[in-house]
Amino acid sequence: MFPDLTRDDVFRIETRRLWLRWPTAKDRDAILKLAGDPSVAAMLARVPHPLPAPVVDAFLLQARAQNTAGSALTLALAPRAAPGSLIGVISIEGRTEGPPELGYWLGQPYWGSGLMAEAVTALCHAFFAYTGGMELAASARTVNPASRHVLETCGFVQAGSATRPFPARGADLPVDLFSLDRRRWQNPPSEPAMTRAA
Repeated sequence: MFPDLTRDDVFRIETRRLWLRWPTAKDRDAILKLAGDPSVAAMLARVPHPLPAPVVDAFLLQARAQNTAGSALTLALAPRAAPGSLIGVISIEGRTEGPPELGYWLGQPYWGSGLMAEAVTALCHAFFAYTGGMELAASARTVNPASRHVLETCGFVQAGSATRPFPARGADLPVDLFSLDRRRWQNPPSEPAMTRAA
């Protein structure tokens, strides 16, 4: 799915405030702390709480293997001023049915600053620019309005609702489904005009 350009661990995407780079073994402690936070883990299908270190080790090995194979692209989010300091993770993974799926999480101390929307915009741009992909899917728990807001800010449109397995939560949970196609990415809707009170 992803080209040779992304299959080397020197690959990175730079935004105004972030580096999106391959995750490394040095990110282990930050993932344990930030993804293991109950407020973060509760919204994720595959991150248990408490988060055991072997689960993080396996995630890092799998992410790097999939990046190398080009079957997915999983990147660590790090501030540009401290590129070695992971604050979240973002990925696009292929699926057996349907378009590839975007997923992400951001450490709780960094919420509310627009960083996730910045990262989502950058990775979606890379996907459509570097691959022949025509559509991206995403989902957010119905109890997670912040994640839905990120997707809508980045041009995704709601495509229904469903119940999905959340193995780490031990249940199937309701989610809102979202989609972003190449046409919408190339021609984003214009911002509504701002009016000034007289």
